[in-house]
Amino acid sequence: MMAKGTYGWILLATPDLDAVFDKVRAADAEVVQEPTEQPYGIRDCAFRDPAGNLIRIQQLR
Repeated sequence: MMAKGTYGWILLATPDLDAVFDKVRAADAEVVQEPTEQPYGIRDCAFRDPAGNLIRIQQLR
């Protein structure tokens, strides 16, 4: 299902969101959302993989 882009999304976490965002963006990933402080209390960003799956990465606090 993931290869067809129908899985939905994947959530990852990192202590350094900005460094991970810069590294993934430098690899020409499709940026969906730059690092943003969400109203529900987390800071995260989002990309799409080549199959169309949404990858969200949040900052550990």
